Amino acid sequence: MASAVAISPLVEQLMKIEGKAEIVGGQIVEMEMTGDHPSYAAGEIFFSLRQWVQQTEEGRAVQDGAGFLCELPHRQSFSPDAAYYTGPAGEMGFFPESPVFAAEVRSENDYGPQVERRLAQKRADYFAAGTLVVWDVDLQNDEVIAKYSSAAPLSPQIFRRGEIAEAEPAVPGWKLPVDALFATRTP
Repeated sequence: MASAVAISPLVEQLMKIEGKAEIVGGQIVEMEMTGDHPSYAAGEIFFSLRQWVQQTEEGRAVQDGAGFLCELPHRQSFSPDAAYYTGPAGEMGFFPESPVFAAEVRSENDYGPQVERRLAQKRADYFAAGTLVVWDVDLQNDEVIAKYSSAAPLSPQIFRRGEIAEAEPAVPGWKLPVDALFATRTP
């Protein structure tokens, strides 16, 4: 796992941003708000991880909006939609290391060639920072979850509706039915 990162002036500025943002290329990049379905899916991933953590008493489930620091040439932070973390406590500040598992849930504007390149670069950054598994969750695709691992970063394992997804080796023993990512009723 990567070593703890010193708090730079840019990180201090990031901590004051209202909303979700990351430091990429030496700049604070604010992220779009998400909608109903992506938010629901991210919440289900967090909820399932949290239940697993309560059973195993290992690691920590982290919900959307948290910041994880890293020390890469062109990136200083991540803010996944859900994550599993096993590093040292971040106290009141950001988590001092990258999560071992990160889930990135696509929103309505997360499509197209430019976005695919950006997401591929972000996965590469996650792996360079010590993350073991990254889920690319696409609720509009038959291939709902593409599981990328640091051991095979260009060969995702695909999980579809009706299947059970996992995040080995990052979250040993944890499983999530893909169908749980889809709201079954409306208010």
